Amino acid sequence: MKNILYLVILCFGLTANAQTNDALSKHYEAYYKQMKAQGDVQGIINALTHLNLLKPSEARKDTLAYVYLNEGKFTQALNTIGIEQKTTDSDIALEVKAVALKALGDLNKSIPFFKAMHDKSPNAPVAYEIAEIYLNLNNLTEAKKYIDLGLATVKDTQGKTFYETQQPYAVSLKAGLYYLDALVLLNKNKDTNISAALLILEKALAIEPEFNMALIAKNALTAQQNQPKN
Repeated sequence: MKNILYLVILCFGLTANAQTNDALSKHYEAYYKQMKAQGDVQGIINALTHLNLLKPSEARKDTLAYVYLNEGKFTQALNTIGIEQKTTDSDIALEVKAVALKALGDLNKSIPFFKAMHDKSPNAPVAYEIAEIYLNLNNLTEAKKYIDLGLATVKDTQGKTFYETQQPYAVSLKAGLYYLDALVLLNKNKDTNISAALLILEKALAIEPEFNMALIAKNALTAQQNQPKN
């Protein structure tokens, strides 16, 4: 008799708990929609966090990580979905891991995720990111490979934003890829490749005459080229 009573109580408790979870889930789903309508990012984060606790979902977790990423909260984004590379990673998960790891300076760990993105959908913006990382790691062969892949697929409408000035500015992605190409060539041999690098920078500036980074590089190389030789 006692066993039957315990089972009845247990079943009642589980049913009540399920009903409570359903009610809470509906509440936070409505709250999430309202926060999206209001553009309240912190409210969106709160709603998704509660929903993921009540009804865990990889898709919802990826969405939460992506919101963190867009807010520049890279550590929180990675803490949400982890940094392991999984065959089940969604496109959003790959992007979050790649961009967040790069932003946090962990370039080597970011590469596999950018490559996975590029393998799934070859495109110039991702090729640029990979080439830039390899250039920073002084792997010039791989950097050149992805520059060429980027130039092969880049569209005239695609842009790249630079942040070295007080006011960020956007240039043609093709010009950005030429700029990287010039840097790779220069880094291969700083003594013999100045003229060739300048020619590539001229390609970038022909597309974007006010491309600040390319102008700085061109002026520095021109001054170096014009120095009297001992």
